[in-house]
Amino acid sequence: MRLETWLGDLTTLAVDAVVNAANAQLIPAGGVDGALNRAAGPQLGEAMAALGGCRPGDAKATPGFALPARWVIHTVGPIWRAGARGEADVLASCYRRSLEVAESLGARTIGFPAISTGIYGYPPELAASVAVAAVRSYGAAMDRVVLVAFSASSLAVLDSALSAP
Repeated sequence: MRLETWLGDLTTLAVDAVVNAANAQLIPAGGVDGALNRAAGPQLGEAMAALGGCRPGDAKATPGFALPARWVIHTVGPIWRAGARGEADVLASCYRRSLEVAESLGARTIGFPAISTGIYGYPPELAASVAVAAVRSYGAAMDRVVLVAFSASSLAVLDSALSAP
């Protein structure tokens, strides 16, 4: 498995599946979710609604519709509460479950945003370490896993986590 970082727009990434940092109701919102819904078209929101919600740490899939990715894996990250409520375990589960769902669909390549680091307030440095550890511990079921950064500073955080022992 090749684990890499990339600075760019997740909605344009040419992989089999992209991950959506969704809310528990799977209702189109802002951030990554809003960007994916705008790029994929209105069918994505309709498909999300049909899934009946998603628990934090779990993941569910829909088609990618107008996205370059064939599938969108929707996962619900934890809201940061100073790390005292098992946030790291829930976040790691988001990455593992997303990989499991993608693998069950036959995906060999996947792109992840920085789950929970936006409005949910997870510190980016801590989230990046959890993401890298969770993906590495998953094994080699994927050919390529891309951690997508939306800014140069988020890319630096991801690169630092990736280069840590």
